Amino acid sequence: MTEKEFLPSYNNNLPESGTVTWKAPSNIALVKYWGKKENQIPANPSISFTLDACATTTALTYQKKENSDGFAFELHLDGKPKPDFKPKIEHFFTRVEDYLPFLKQYHFTINTSNSFPHSSGIASSASGMAALALCLMEIERQISVKMDDDFFKRKVSFLARLGSGSACRSIEGDLIQWGSHNNIQNSSDLYGVPYPYQVHSNFKNFHDTILLVHKGQKQVSSTVGHNLMHGHPYAQTRFTQAHENLDKLQSILAKGDLEGFIAIVESEALTLHAMMMTSLPYFILMKPDTLEIIHKIWDFRKETKLPICFTLDAGANVHVLYPEHIKDQAITFIQERLVMHCEQGHYICDRAGNGAKKIVSSTV
Repeated sequence: MTEKEFLPSYNNNLPESGTVTWKAPSNIALVKYWGKKENQIPANPSISFTLDACATTTALTYQKKENSDGFAFELHLDGKPKPDFKPKIEHFFTRVEDYLPFLKQYHFTINTSNSFPHSSGIASSASGMAALALCLMEIERQISVKMDDDFFKRKVSFLARLGSGSACRSIEGDLIQWGSHNNIQNSSDLYGVPYPYQVHSNFKNFHDTILLVHKGQKQVSSTVGHNLMHGHPYAQTRFTQAHENLDKLQSILAKGDLEGFIAIVESEALTLHAMMMTSLPYFILMKPDTLEIIHKIWDFRKETKLPICFTLDAGANVHVLYPEHIKDQAITFIQERLVMHCEQGHYICDRAGNGAKKIVSSTV
């Protein structure tokens, strides 16, 4: 599928007004995407667990306006105006206008909220852009009544990617792959797809406890970090590594090989941060408590032989991953030995989920 196939072919039979609401989860990458080309195309493929509890709910109210001179919208986060978010939404609308040509014909009111605190240090761009893309596509689905669910999900993922790359992995669950890869059928740089191969029950209902080591704003934005992969001395080796790790995961996921899973997931997390530390300019997003947590996880795993591991996003927080059958031991370990390293003792218990959910839809 190419970008052209997402260009609409419906007549201009637009509803006058209405409200649509979607809830979209965040996700945590197992094989990391780091580095991108033009138009949010990933430099390497990735795979992620869609989360469940960490989610954004967006209600989009739309009303036809008299002219189509420009984009008209207002944005509220948790009931309060957020004018500083408007440039990002304006940029997103500009990127997707060809695929959603009705955008300038409405005034939109965007009411959004996160299930996790805005200051928690968890990136909300993936869940936020996914929820907004779902709402916009819900309007298009009212116009294109013959649209099937598969096309709807692909186009939503395609649009969400243009707002935030990893947002394309927040539409479906529970394992989502994004980025063209020769050995994964139907994989695409344009949108995420459900992982198409066998997955052992060991990886079902997988848990992710997010330890909030640092709640403040990251010192370097993800966009800046991605751009630093251009000309990075180890970039091509890293991109090759991501492809190889996806190949290795196929048998690991099929066999339920938790030891092999841990080796790849932890290596990927540390490689992500190694890329940041060896770019120019270079930067370190891990904190001392991040490293303390990692070492305690390694020690605990060695002591108990329990399959508990970590991954990291582009920040200081630690995602502690473990299968369903050891959840009680894992939570006890986290509470007794890891929570002390969290800012104000805060952490979030989450698990792999089934993707976005439509909350309500109405038109007048």
